[in-house]
Amino acid sequence: MNLKALLFDFSGVIINDENIHRQLVNDLLINENLRPSGDDYYDLCFGRCDRFCLKDILEKKGRVVTDDYIDRLALKKAQDYRLIMEGMEQIPLYETVIGFIRQMPEKCLHLALVTGASLGEVEFILDKAKIKEYFDVIVTGEDVKARQPHPDGYLLAMDKLNQKYPDLDLQPNNCLVIEDTPAGIEGAKNAQMQVVGITHTYPFHMLHRKADWCVDYLAELDLDLVNEVLARA
Repeated sequence: MNLKALLFDFSGVIINDENIHRQLVNDLLINENLRPSGDDYYDLCFGRCDRFCLKDILEKKGRVVTDDYIDRLALKKAQDYRLIMEGMEQIPLYETVIGFIRQMPEKCLHLALVTGASLGEVEFILDKAKIKEYFDVIVTGEDVKARQPHPDGYLLAMDKLNQKYPDLDLQPNNCLVIEDTPAGIEGAKNAQMQVVGITHTYPFHMLHRKADWCVDYLAELDLDLVNEVLARA
């Protein structure tokens, strides 16, 4: 089978913003007279959309959670995130990944983005980076309730690409996922897709054991070799 599509994670792959998200969640909790916990953030928020993250943290801390309550907090976090990004002289993008994405039209590959972030945040950053046009499909935390390592987001992206391009006949073994965390890699593997671990968040030795390929920079990735391996599968 040949390589037809690349599926990118967002936070930790395209933008280095996880610390910003964690601080914003902590700030919300402090404003609600609750004590932040690093374990809560990584257990309940990592790779998930704000609504599910905040709902689970608040319920764990004994709060009665309503839709209006979550809407208010999620809106506040989204507004604060945008203010931070707008106030930055330079958005913390992984520029080598941006350059890699801009080279993809010549490879004739379809691109999808799969993330737990909200659509508004994603589109804002993609517009700022001038790469939104390169993505045929975007799957966000509003689309998928399950968190990694569940494969739902990757499979939904594949389905959406097939809906958009009926002649594509995209199957899991035509896809290559770009991920930065062990949970994300496991989710891609659970979707029966090949996966590249990029060492933005975890060291090479941790990702190399789980991913099919592992690189420090996407420029190191030989897509022709990947295609040859898939063709032999």
